Amino acid sequence: MREVHEGIYGSHSRGRTLAAKVLRAGYYWPTLKTDCAEYVKKCKQCQQHGNLVHASAEQLYSINAPWPFALWGIDILGPFPLAKGQCKFLVVAVDYFTKWIEVDPLTTITAANVQKFVWKNIITWFGIPYAIISDNGLQFTDKKFNTFLENLGIRHRFTSVEHPQSNGQAEAANKVILTELKKWLGSAKGARAEELPEVLWVYRCTPQSSTKETPFRLAYGTDAMIPVEVGEPSFRRTHFHEESNDDSIRAELDVVDEEACKQRMTRRFNSKLKPRNFQEGDLVWRSTCSTRRNPTEGKLAANWDGPFKVRHSLNNGAYKLEELSGKVIPRTWNSTHLKAYYS
Repeated sequence: MREVHEGIYGSHSRGRTLAAKVLRAGYYWPTLKTDCAEYVKKCKQCQQHGNLVHASAEQLYSINAPWPFALWGIDILGPFPLAKGQCKFLVVAVDYFTKWIEVDPLTTITAANVQKFVWKNIITWFGIPYAIISDNGLQFTDKKFNTFLENLGIRHRFTSVEHPQSNGQAEAANKVILTELKKWLGSAKGARAEELPEVLWVYRCTPQSSTKETPFRLAYGTDAMIPVEVGEPSFRRTHFHEESNDDSIRAELDVVDEEACKQRMTRRFNSKLKPRNFQEGDLVWRSTCSTRRNPTEGKLAANWDGPFKVRHSLNNGAYKLEELSGKVIPRTWNSTHLKAYYS
């Protein structure tokens, strides 16, 4: 089997192909197919260069915010092509409860700029949040920034490395902002800071698929008055009455069906997953992204590196890893980027 699989004649073929080759060479035993499958399964080269697994390994877990502006996702969007009056980066924050978005232009990405944004755009407008979710960028892992959050009692949650789905709200907000900027700018290149208020205004006054309500309504209890209602007076402008208006707002404050939408999304997502669960002490391969691959190897670089040992099993498919020597790997890794190591 070894010679046929990886010798001069071998091509590191799959188990069934290996069994067929052995059989065609004139060799047979009762457990031929099983033995070939097990041999290929434990082949280090086959594991290291195996296809990346795109199916999710863990169920979809909805992140719920206990009250408006309690939980924010924050991320950086860019870089954009630079021109006069344009910004290179955007810092984006989205509230998990109302889907309200806050955005500020940045010329450079620094922890000080992010801290200033959190204070100016979140805390002074919406109060001190319970927690903030971000990726593992240097501007978010900075010691001074985290000390700033700790002093205010704000919990800082990091997403698993290379798993932006953990901060899905901010990622979705980035996509919306980028799309709307393209529409506003047309053929112009770059992101103009003066265009941001219009983009945010449109988003905040647009019903979201998850809540069926606008972020403005969930934040303030009523829909914003938009220009078309002034040019062609709407019913609420022509029949404005303070007392009846107050009663209507109070009656509708609790009408949000986000939970039903989350359940539908969860069922749809979970129907396609391929579970991969690991225990502490298990050996695993870790998928290699472009930043960790050896640039000299090009397309021939391995898709998986390792093996690594599972140090801790955390919640929702996140794991802490360590090298076989015992050196701890920084941050958490999602099971989507891991697969079992066989030896």
